[in-house]
Amino acid sequence: MTADAPSSITRALVLGGGGLAGIAWEVGVLVGLAEGGVDLHLADRVVGTSAGSVVGSLLTTGVDLAELHQRHLAGEAGDSSGPPANLDMEALGAELVAAMDGARHAGDMRARLGAWALAADTPPEAERREVIDARLPVKEWPRTDLRISAVDAETGELAVFTRDARVGLVDAVAASCAVPGVWPPMTVGTRRYIDGGVASVVHVARADDDGFEIQGPADRVLVVAPLDPPAGGPFRSVTQEIEYRQEQHPETSAASILADETSVAAFGTNVLDPATMPASAKAGRAQGRARAEEIARFWT
Repeated sequence: MTADAPSSITRALVLGGGGLAGIAWEVGVLVGLAEGGVDLHLADRVVGTSAGSVVGSLLTTGVDLAELHQRHLAGEAGDSSGPPANLDMEALGAELVAAMDGARHAGDMRARLGAWALAADTPPEAERREVIDARLPVKEWPRTDLRISAVDAETGELAVFTRDARVGLVDAVAASCAVPGVWPPMTVGTRRYIDGGVASVVHVARADDDGFEIQGPADRVLVVAPLDPPAGGPFRSVTQEIEYRQEQHPETSAASILADETSVAAFGTNVLDPATMPASAKAGRAQGRARAEEIARFWT
């Protein structure tokens, strides 16, 4: 790999979960990077989890992110069917922890969480799918190697949907965004799935799986993640996910953009609240523009 042979470089963009605030923030980051000369359409692979599955789909299917960003700033692109602004995220988190109590390993934890999600009182699947459908102007899988994560609600196993999986793009994104206890587990094929973020808010390792015409690990991986939960038990933080990935592939390089203090403040206490989107969008764009020169050198 040399500087005068950019066609030999494979690039992966990994987008993390973070609710509606995260969608607005990630779009803002990508717009800010683009304004600074970073062409993320060069990505050979895009890995999306939860909010990241939405943004990854929008990017790879050619949606005008700058126009969408303006709608976020104006408060015109939120979900009218979103959860109430007074949703008690702390109480929800306590219920999630209780649901996983007694688990023997990470897979068991996810399966217990899936069982709890299947029994939870949530809106109908069809209603939720309509919301996701409205978020995606283009419904077909892109030519870019897009990878969307979700978790099987019964087995706790991680699933990674691609265009080779013969499932609809809307269904894959709906599964990846199925926050336990808030939205229903979503049916894809014969299985039901919950949010891919219950396994990890970013699935950095999926940037290196063989797929389509590209084999082996990506040479450069850019991780954009609004949320970075503290590590605990079997779960790694975003930074640890990247460090672990680099240990496996030391010949490659990685960079990350994580929410700064201003962005975290913009998210508030409920990242699922549409009201957080304008401030999150503004903060994301500012971060993207501030990091653009550095990321441009890394990316190109």
